[in-house]
Amino acid sequence: MYAIIETGGKQYKVQEGDVLFIEKLTANDGESVTFDRVLAVSNDQGLTAGTPLISGATVTAKVEKHGKGQKVIVYKYKPKKNYHVKQGHRQPYTKVTIETIKA
Repeated sequence: MYAIIETGGKQYKVQEGDVLFIEKLTANDGESVTFDRVLAVSNDQGLTAGTPLISGATVTAKVEKHGKGQKVIVYKYKPKKNYHVKQGHRQPYTKVTIETIKA
């Protein structure tokens, strides 16, 4: 059984027990979060697709930890103008483990 959920502006295909790195959530470590934006669910009875969402379908997950991704370096340069800008960015994320899928 799997589901396709939407969180943080991205879509993820999840199964029970999967570990995901998603955009940062406000929940604390150890808390359970519920994703109600479920786009599709596949089980032994077949695939159920929403238009665009499935009403009543939820996916629950447990927040494992919060962190930051690897650093990305942004370097701007204009030739002959002595213009150099170096900037770094680390995107915050939340690590979650999928617990249950209810369709």
